[in-house]
Amino acid sequence: MNPLGFRDYGGWWRSYDWILWTAAAVLSIAGSVLVWSASKADMAVSAGDPLYFFKRHLLNMAIGIVLGVAISRIAYPQLRAYTPFLYVLSMLGLVVVLLVGVEIAGAKAWIRLPGGFTLQPSEFAKVAIILALAFILGEKRNAQDEPRGGDVVLALAVAAVPVFLVLRQNDTGTVLVMGSIIIAMVAVSGAPARWVVGLLAGGGIVAVLAWKFVLKPYQIARLTSFIDPEASAKTGGFNVAQARIAIGNGGFLGQGLFHGAQTQGKFVPVNESDFIFSVVGEELGFIGSIVIIGLLAVVLWRGVMIALRASDLFGRLVATGVVAWIGFQSFENLGMNVGIMPVTGVPLPFISYGGTSMFASWIAIGLLQNVHLRSRE
Repeated sequence: MNPLGFRDYGGWWRSYDWILWTAAAVLSIAGSVLVWSASKADMAVSAGDPLYFFKRHLLNMAIGIVLGVAISRIAYPQLRAYTPFLYVLSMLGLVVVLLVGVEIAGAKAWIRLPGGFTLQPSEFAKVAIILALAFILGEKRNAQDEPRGGDVVLALAVAAVPVFLVLRQNDTGTVLVMGSIIIAMVAVSGAPARWVVGLLAGGGIVAVLAWKFVLKPYQIARLTSFIDPEASAKTGGFNVAQARIAIGNGGFLGQGLFHGAQTQGKFVPVNESDFIFSVVGEELGFIGSIVIIGLLAVVLWRGVMIALRASDLFGRLVATGVVAWIGFQSFENLGMNVGIMPVTGVPLPFISYGGTSMFASWIAIGLLQNVHLRSRE
């Protein structure tokens, strides 16, 4: 091991889960082409360059892969040691957003950077929550098969800070993803069932309070639009209605890349990011949609297998958090595209346009590979 804490044994690359790497890479490459198709007709958005989003997506993917490989090679002791620092840094990013962030689609969740780039710290906060909860709940306990009550309380308190800060940004979609991570990790940690039941009940109470006192009318309209997209097409359900038309137009084989009427006519708003699956459905059809969903399922399958084979509780919890994150976020995005889930603005992992989302997704893959390498040492 070198001074930076990277694994230093020969032939380390042979021990990777290459099925996981390949599935994530194919999804990212497919996302680049789909983003290109979704954005090339909108010259105002793409700065007059039909390849603008395509090239940016490929650049984001390349940076993400580098981050994923780097994370995968950090040895366990260093990964644990870096966790408090990464958590604090992530929380500082969320605070900076509240102070100087820019608002997009009602959520104040981005920091504007030079060169036209933006940074969304809440994506990195997901990683911080996973590592922090694994750090607290995964510590070795003498003669105990379950975490102490104090450990669970501490873990929930630590997780509550980023959840509160992201809720202040009006980013309800990310809060839901964080909630799924927290519940899954507490359940897998061995904590008594009453903690999971309490979390679910507490989440319900918080949701009701937020509905009554925090959420704005336009947010409520978006969240309830999936109940009757046609009736709310002029308010929160417009995006959903257009996305469903696009997906329906695709039929079995699709209308072909760059030939979707809804996609190329820009009838579906933000279809390069939140509603990218409408492009899949319209231009690649049922077959293409099944391939994309199948590749996401492969990523989740490998993540579950890595969790089951993890050599310690810390690794099992990290893998569980990543699976819960990618699984719930994928389901939420796909669901809001077909009208069975609320519109929350979460991206489809590896596919949707967005630099920070891509970086975080590949960091998640790096964490899975890290746990996998540990189990093979």
